[in-house]
Amino acid sequence: MKLFKKILIANRGEIAVRVIRACNELGIRTVAVYSDVDRDSLHTRLADESVCIGPANSAQSYNNIPNILTSAEITDSEAIHPGYGFLSENPDFAEACQKSGIVFIGPTPENIRLGGNKAKAKQVMKRRGIPVVPGSEGPVLSEETALKIAGKTGFPVLLKASAGGGGRGIRIAKDENEFGKAFFMAQREAFACFGNGELYIEKYISEMRHVEVQIIADTKGNIIHLGERDCSIQRRHQKVVEEAPSPVATEKFRKKIGEYAIKAAKAIRYRNAGTVEFIVDHRGNIYFMEMNTRLQVEHPVTEYVSGVDIVKEQIKIAAGIPLEFRQTEIKISGHAIECRINAEDPVTFIPSPGKINFLLLPGGAGVRVDTAIYNGCVVSPHYDSLIAKLIVHGRDRDEAIARMKRALDEFIIEGIKTTIPLHKRVMKDPGFIKGDFNTGFIEKMNLSVRA
Repeated sequence: MKLFKKILIANRGEIAVRVIRACNELGIRTVAVYSDVDRDSLHTRLADESVCIGPANSAQSYNNIPNILTSAEITDSEAIHPGYGFLSENPDFAEACQKSGIVFIGPTPENIRLGGNKAKAKQVMKRRGIPVVPGSEGPVLSEETALKIAGKTGFPVLLKASAGGGGRGIRIAKDENEFGKAFFMAQREAFACFGNGELYIEKYISEMRHVEVQIIADTKGNIIHLGERDCSIQRRHQKVVEEAPSPVATEKFRKKIGEYAIKAAKAIRYRNAGTVEFIVDHRGNIYFMEMNTRLQVEHPVTEYVSGVDIVKEQIKIAAGIPLEFRQTEIKISGHAIECRINAEDPVTFIPSPGKINFLLLPGGAGVRVDTAIYNGCVVSPHYDSLIAKLIVHGRDRDEAIARMKRALDEFIIEGIKTTIPLHKRVMKDPGFIKGDFNTGFIEKMNLSVRA
């Protein structure tokens, strides 16, 4: 099997740069697409070719399927890498690529449809013997039905968008009095974000950890996992800090959660890279939460500890090349941590777009920065506020934390506000250092800061 000669990257920002770099190392030419406000973005400079696909509004540019496919056709691109966000989990886009004779670098449209419907995915996993959080058997269409299920499940409950992702379309109802408002708000956000108001219900598990497993599956039926990531440091269901391996993982735990992930992938005949996400309660019980059918923002921590370039593997698999390694060959080495650096006020989290007047990126052994910002660039108000990912690797968790502290101190961005100060507080927090935290960590830490 031969690799592609040219790939179009249907994305922007740091992930577009990340994919371009992987293509360059594989000897593949690249095409960048951009909106008119991204004309001077780094990904357009690094790609071999670039095409403007529309105005700033993502519906008219980065989510514009006809414009992206036309760009691929006029540049003779053989494949499209969607990155994450935008069209990466749109089954219609994956299908449109197939019909146009262009390879979609990702899972099949069927994988995306099932993975994107959280309620149906839970049903499939439950039938395969994978533990799921107690709740509705599938999507609930009316508030009355939902309330009955919540009563049987027991409050508090989570109302979650069936087609959701990225922490959108989620509300907590602590009791029956809060349920009506929570149902309405979750449904409204689900419609606004995903065009689908279907919700499902889960028992709300307090003091939980969010642990996920990276899987890779080729077209020959070979499936492996690359260990787990702990993504419990979150704010409003949005990940802030990720690390691999999880501080609470034992070899027994890793074996069990890895087996669940492989079983989940086999259940839907998964192909390419993906992530199986789990909830882990304070007793160590593991429950399937959802499956993300794309490359994850936090994939670099897994690359550091496993030695596997996940983006390159995505491209090879899409070209029909089978995996070159087996599960027994995957060894977890050291510890990696990623901090998501957002253009936001570190206390209020209000977005802070604008011009970067001065930039100093950290470096040294075991430090990686995935970003598309540079001195003098303008951070656009039109897109996600993520501007950089700071990733470090150490021999163990203590060294990784020390290295992250040092790298954060070196990281200077002037002209806009960023969340670097927030990450400095996290790295110094005694609970984080001990590995004693859950998904409520950020809220509790911020409360103590304001007290």
